[in-house]
Amino acid sequence: MPTFSYCLLLLFLPLLFSTFHANTAQNLIPETCKKCAANDPNLSYNFCVTSLQASNRSQCDNLRGLGMMSIKLIKDNVTNTRNYVKSLLKNKKMDPFIRACLNDCLDLYSDAIPTLKQAMMDYKSKHYKDANIEVGSVIDAATTCEDGFEEKEGAVSPLTKRNNDTFQLSAIALALINML
Repeated sequence: MPTFSYCLLLLFLPLLFSTFHANTAQNLIPETCKKCAANDPNLSYNFCVTSLQASNRSQCDNLRGLGMMSIKLIKDNVTNTRNYVKSLLKNKKMDPFIRACLNDCLDLYSDAIPTLKQAMMDYKSKHYKDANIEVGSVIDAATTCEDGFEEKEGAVSPLTKRNNDTFQLSAIALALINML
């Protein structure tokens, strides 16, 4: 017959392991973001931590899970930005140059959505080199979109923050992919 202390051990052992697991998962994001930011001067540590912790996805307890979550965050961001651009284009009184830039951005962001879907499939299949190329093309799309507005002196991009967020999220995903 088991002793009382043995029974207590059996009751509290799962609690101990779940607490350890939660602490490991909780520390994974800041520790990983620190490594990502150290390896890429364009990547903001604070943006990385805030973005990954704010995600409502299920708790990620390993680097591979964080990588997939980061690609999904880019896809969500790109989809939202595309929808935002479409809403801006409804304004009939817009400057023709800004309209042309927004149409270019719409094309870039529209093309990025299937690219990110492919990146997720490649990532799941552990084809990290392909996922890296696809996520890298999203950085190019955000940069190209923003650069288009700079072609005319005095033009102001209404997408600067969104383009920067896409760039940052993509940089996070690339850093995570390269850690695997």
